[in-house]
Amino acid sequence: MGLYRLFMAAAVALFAIPAVAENYPARPIKIIVSTSAGGITDVAARVLGNYLQAKTGQTVVIDNRSGAGGNIAMDAVAKSTPDGYTLGVANTGNIVINPYLYRSMPFDPLKDLVPVGAMGDVPLFMVVNGQLPANNLTEFVAYAKANPVSYGSAGTGTTPHLAADAFNRYAKLDMVHVPYRGSTAAVTDVIGGSIPMTFVSLGQYIELVRQGKLKVLGIASHKRVTYLPEVATFAEQGFTGLETGTWFSLFAPAGTPKEIVEQLNVHVRALPDDPESRKRLDAAFLEPMPLTAAEFGAQVKSDAVRWERIVRESGVKQN
Repeated sequence: MGLYRLFMAAAVALFAIPAVAENYPARPIKIIVSTSAGGITDVAARVLGNYLQAKTGQTVVIDNRSGAGGNIAMDAVAKSTPDGYTLGVANTGNIVINPYLYRSMPFDPLKDLVPVGAMGDVPLFMVVNGQLPANNLTEFVAYAKANPVSYGSAGTGTTPHLAADAFNRYAKLDMVHVPYRGSTAAVTDVIGGSIPMTFVSLGQYIELVRQGKLKVLGIASHKRVTYLPEVATFAEQGFTGLETGTWFSLFAPAGTPKEIVEQLNVHVRALPDDPESRKRLDAAFLEPMPLTAAEFGAQVKSDAVRWERIVRESGVKQN
């Protein structure tokens, strides 16, 4: 009798997952966001949340939990029940940079989370003061070798810092890093002339480029962007292997049924085709990334390898 009960329990467990996936979602979904409200990560989460709510008829709750570079939020996702009702929206830094940047982590983003899909990608640009006598990367390198140059960043260990540090080493320059508390302060000092250069996601600063206060020398991406088609990529200018954009993506706890992951991925990939969602993504300068769950998972692994090298070579560590 004991063996029979054991067999029946195993059978119930075996067939429970497809049944749950088939009825998913049957109750409200919570999306934990790795940043505070208002930033691009939060925008991406809310665009997805609104779309999911409209398509499934279930309430989607956005739960912002900033702090520790996103580790607080993603740790909560990783430790939640893997049933599709607690999800997380994170950015590149939270998933493939933090494991190599922080001396200790409360969880392993690459093992304890499942990549579901990406709402979009925001590339980084090198921008300089509008009056700086350099119009491309080669001219900037020549200028930096002839003059004492510093560069600003959104803070030590941030993606802009690591991207600029990688460029500094690649070009064999000796620029001094000036960390700020956020990109806005760094951009303000570039315009004011206190520092000549920074790496930034243009978004909210695009008007400063159009006004000539900022000059864009290159885009650290695999391709040019539609809103600044005249700006060449780093690779097009001979600076290869320096692609350092940021994606904003949906993750689920490890162990989430594949059927649920696939259902969610279908919704994520549909965002660029939904007029209202696309309008909001374009306003945040998010370039579409309509990848399957498997394709996005492969990109996460590839990005982790690249960022591990970048962080290791930078020597930067966070406690």
